[in-house]
Amino acid sequence: MRHHCAEIINKLPSHRLMALDVMRGLTITAMILVNNPGSWGAMYWPLKHAQWHGWTPTDLIFPFFIFIVGMSITLSVNSLRAKGVTAQQILKSGVIRTIKLIALGWFLALFYYNFRDPSFSWLDDKLLQLRVLGVLQRIGLVYLVALCCYLYLSPKKIAITCIALLLFYGAAMLYIPYTLPNGEVVSGLWLHGNNLSAYIDNAVFGSHHLYYASAKPLPFDPEGLFSTLPAIASTLSGILTAVYLTKQPDLKKQARTLIFLGTLAVIAGYAIEPITPINKALWTPSYVLLSSGLAAIFYALCSAILDIYKLRSWGAPFIVFGANAILFFMFAGVFARLLIMIPLGDSSLKGSIYGLIQLVISNDYLASFSFSLLFLVVSYGVMYSCYRKGIFWKV
Repeated sequence: MRHHCAEIINKLPSHRLMALDVMRGLTITAMILVNNPGSWGAMYWPLKHAQWHGWTPTDLIFPFFIFIVGMSITLSVNSLRAKGVTAQQILKSGVIRTIKLIALGWFLALFYYNFRDPSFSWLDDKLLQLRVLGVLQRIGLVYLVALCCYLYLSPKKIAITCIALLLFYGAAMLYIPYTLPNGEVVSGLWLHGNNLSAYIDNAVFGSHHLYYASAKPLPFDPEGLFSTLPAIASTLSGILTAVYLTKQPDLKKQARTLIFLGTLAVIAGYAIEPITPINKALWTPSYVLLSSGLAAIFYALCSAILDIYKLRSWGAPFIVFGANAILFFMFAGVFARLLIMIPLGDSSLKGSIYGLIQLVISNDYLASFSFSLLFLVVSYGVMYSCYRKGIFWKV
């Protein structure tokens, strides 16, 4: 194992900093881990989302990834500009990338067939009820808007835009009235299925195209249209973080500053929690401050461990996962669906594998977690094979 990790680390350029690569790998690994339990009914609490308000470690995964998207925008655009690539060319590539991400999200939403149900209709049950929004769709949208901001705005104006998005979204959620199906006009609610964001989702897409299609009184999507605005602010916070890193070459000063600013952001998030509760599904302003602050702190810790104190071997597997983050996400999505779709006796392939694990591990929670780990081991084998062969899927 030590030789395996050393081989991966030694292939990296000697001048390359590992913090961002490992943080990306850790984040996508955590995302796949929590998305693939043996049983959704047997999960340890850190691997589950908060029921509504509040947060768990799992609620930090997606905003961390979006924060990393922002950091990557800064670094990649700087590199392209240094090579003489124009803003128009970068933007064109960005638009194409966004379209690809949205298309991949739709592919995953449609990639399912129930072979065990003769009455199942892919056309009626999947295509005509396509979930329009989702994780990859949100990544594509926030990436494009944030890219435009970095291409055409100064860092100061990006910071103002970030704050303005949070203020506008928070004020709109608090003060803009909306009408419930029963005719009642309300405002300022942050309830499950009863808030302005849910009203907009339902009005624009209709209940059949939303994740919580049966939510009452208003169906909604946790990656909804209106709540994408504060998610853009999360991306801009990543951009601003990377702007600072490019201007401050001292790694120790970087780490100290990010820990300080991150702590202030977390405190600010809790300070405004009585006004806008911390809530991932609504991507509230307090949630943006909390998650971006913790992301900055986490990056600083990764930088200290990996790039300052040079404790690097443990990060090797996450280099592999992070180098092909979108391919890893797509592979995991397709693989997970195949395990459910393939019938085996009276169950599915996944059910049979999980049943075998339960024969060895009697504790349901540990058995379910063990299935997640097994899923990651298989995924790592595939991703490492791609990494070793130089196969990197850049969307």
